[in-house]
Amino acid sequence: MPARHISIAEQVPEQIREGLDRLRTELEVPQDFGPEVLAEAERRVAAGPLELGERADRTDLPFVTIDPEGSMDLDQAMYLQREGDGYLVWYAIADVAAWVEPGGAIDAEAQRRGQTFYAPSQRAPLHPPQLSEAAASLLSDGTARPALVWQVRLDATGAQTAATVERALVRSTERLSYTGVQQQLDAGQAPEWLLLLREIGQLRQQQEIDRGGVSLNLPEQEIVADESGWHVVFRAPLPVEDWNAQISLLTGMAAAGMMLEAGVGILRTLPPADERDVARLRRTARSLGIDWPAERDYPDFVRSLDVSQPSHLAMMTECTTLFRGAAYTVIDETTRGSNLKHNALAADYAHCTAPLRRLVDRYVGEICVHLCAGTEIPQWVLEALPALPQTMAESDRRAKKFERGVVDLTEALVLSNRIGEVFTGTLVDVDDKKGTGDISIADPATEAHLKLDGVALGDTVQVRLESVDLVAGQVRFTSA
Repeated sequence: MPARHISIAEQVPEQIREGLDRLRTELEVPQDFGPEVLAEAERRVAAGPLELGERADRTDLPFVTIDPEGSMDLDQAMYLQREGDGYLVWYAIADVAAWVEPGGAIDAEAQRRGQTFYAPSQRAPLHPPQLSEAAASLLSDGTARPALVWQVRLDATGAQTAATVERALVRSTERLSYTGVQQQLDAGQAPEWLLLLREIGQLRQQQEIDRGGVSLNLPEQEIVADESGWHVVFRAPLPVEDWNAQISLLTGMAAAGMMLEAGVGILRTLPPADERDVARLRRTARSLGIDWPAERDYPDFVRSLDVSQPSHLAMMTECTTLFRGAAYTVIDETTRGSNLKHNALAADYAHCTAPLRRLVDRYVGEICVHLCAGTEIPQWVLEALPALPQTMAESDRRAKKFERGVVDLTEALVLSNRIGEVFTGTLVDVDDKKGTGDISIADPATEAHLKLDGVALGDTVQVRLESVDLVAGQVRFTSA
């Protein structure tokens, strides 16, 4: 499911800190690394990367990274070229396997965590910072670093024609931010490779449309304070963020194709949307006053949403519910012939471009680099595959609950100065047996669960905010 990025511009209130601590304890979200993990990280950094075979020298290519301002865990660096009437995408991914010894303390802790957990003003990283923010990160500090370098060839329409990946040494030459890149493009001052990012990104967006796929790009949410209280400010994704994401998606699709052809690996899958869930979304759109003609399909509708409008933002948030069936699926004799697609993307897809922040990516990268080299996939990879979907499912479960808890805390904070006010909401879900329902409030974008009588799905209702508990992240509404 697409993640929500939430930050608090001011000092995080003490009650919210308490609420975050409560969430970490209840969900067993990892925090500090143990001394044995940190000691192993120090030893590995001092000794240098593991010897994993021959590496190509790609330090002559001017790779650059594009990330949110201030990011240090840089998984990806790119370099783009024209090739005839098509394109060549060079995409360097941090070679985490070069820094994490299988079965060691760092590996064991990564297995326990599964991924990086995010909260306002802080995070719980997958790997120790000596690796994730220094030695293994593709920082532009002049140091040559190990990477898995993808070469993906595209034709003039942006369709993939070939793909390979190799172990290599790379040197990132520049660390850019999304904001800075967008400013260069908008001002007409962008270098050729950035113009290519826009060109390729737009072609890949059209490829997504043509195959019936859709990407959900939720806006970042920043909680700010003024004399009247706390408010949510939304920042819609910049165009360059989607173009950059399209390069990552392209690489994940290339990895999936390789593994499917070889009959070994692990994919990110999502079953087709249930018609009942789509019908629910149509009711939500109608209740929010958003036009969704019967002939317009779901992907086209999502692309029509303008998240700068509160009602459209609420709708986009509701659309994330169609991602709840996402899973990791091992390619083996039991799954061959099954629908292994990621049906939101309408493509075969694998996670492989964020190994500093997500455990499964390290395994996919290892499988693909050995398939391309014609060498045997390491036993530590093959032995881990059967249990990896469950490991990631458990990590995803905690991450989603943690994210939901963070959203609840921030919603409570924004509503904390509005107790007693009456809001207009729409009934988007109902439990007839319990006599309860879920109300969607467009502004501020909030969902409320409460007791209801005599209302039907899609009805507009008036609800009064009765109380707010900042530590628990709970708000209580009643029918007005």
